Amino acid sequence: MMNKVFDVVVIGAGPVGIAAAAHAKNNGLTPLVLEKGNSVGSAINEWGHVRLFTKWSYVVDKEVDKILNNQGWEKPCFDEIPTGKELLDSYLIPAAKSAELSQHISYNAEVIAIAKEGHSKHTTQDRDKMNFVIHYRDAEQDVHIVTAKAVIDASGTWSSPNPIGRDGLPVPGEIKHSDAIKYGIPDVLNTEREHYQGKTTLLIGGGHSAMNVGLNLIELQSSSPGTKVYWGLRGENLDKLLGGGINDKVPARRKLGLAAQSAIDSGKLTLLPGLTVRRISRVEQGLKVEITSNGCNSHIYVDKIIVATGFRPNTQILSEIRLNLDEVVEAPRGIANMVDPNAHQCGAVPGHGAKELAHIDSNFYIVGMKSYGRAPSFLMLHGYEQVRSITAKLAGDDEAANEMRLTFPDSDTNK
Repeated sequence: MMNKVFDVVVIGAGPVGIAAAAHAKNNGLTPLVLEKGNSVGSAINEWGHVRLFTKWSYVVDKEVDKILNNQGWEKPCFDEIPTGKELLDSYLIPAAKSAELSQHISYNAEVIAIAKEGHSKHTTQDRDKMNFVIHYRDAEQDVHIVTAKAVIDASGTWSSPNPIGRDGLPVPGEIKHSDAIKYGIPDVLNTEREHYQGKTTLLIGGGHSAMNVGLNLIELQSSSPGTKVYWGLRGENLDKLLGGGINDKVPARRKLGLAAQSAIDSGKLTLLPGLTVRRISRVEQGLKVEITSNGCNSHIYVDKIIVATGFRPNTQILSEIRLNLDEVVEAPRGIANMVDPNAHQCGAVPGHGAKELAHIDSNFYIVGMKSYGRAPSFLMLHGYEQVRSITAKLAGDDEAANEMRLTFPDSDTNK
């Protein structure tokens, strides 16, 4: 690989990364996908038990669809909602094994740094003429370097969860007692059942990931009455999740929100609105969690804490790249206002591509969930449109790159 210059290196073999490779091939480009896991969609594998909130028609890229159809793909019913595992088994894995894409993916390849060849971040002379160098580490911890004319970072945000603190920082005791804290969406009904069954859990988060966990904990209560659940919300209620915006386009989210609200109303969950965690310590009763809820200070005792407060982009590997990120949202400036969670939900985000996602170093792009920065709502269809536009731009087709082709499936079929 040392002497070859790839047209584009794609970081991450998730849905958007695989779509990027497919669109690159369609545009006559030679891609290389570097995936840190030992298989495609390694991050999705960690939440494979979770059912998505969108139907198949929202998660299949058109170019990948063509590749799969060419090899006799047994297409799922597009009106059904898949789990993460079904997305992997029925879509991503077959795509990655296809003749068109399999030779372009390297596994156990964790990207650790990207730079311009022979140029650190502060070196300007002839910078635009230089290719990118991508350093990655293999399973034996040996470091390799590949060279590319362009880079598409589709590495996602799954490995960078937000901490408990409302100020964006870990609360006192959070790191020390991390053995009892789980981030993301643990499989409380199956593989991790023993950790939560018959125990008391504090769930923190007000988004759809938290709703999934909360509803699973309620189901666990039905077979294990000793299971107790506190649900801490940073806001005062769930109203913003129950109508408008994305819920008009993706009714499955609305249904999830209504189910969570019903559980709260029934008393199966102890709601802690306006939650601030002040400190975590270990005592004889388990974890003592000092909190403020609805303006009142108190404490609770729990065995486990699940933190489902979203994710943030990790830009450490990009420290030598000249980026153009918004200081607040940490998304590319061209889309920061579109995705700002203070003003919009993902159903209201217009199509965008190479122009909006451009950085100071040309031919470098961040796509997918990571492109949304700290904004929590992302649809795969947006990521697919991003990489379609970007690969067209890299191939010199400015007309196709600037033409937005994002369309949502007919809402009538998604009710």
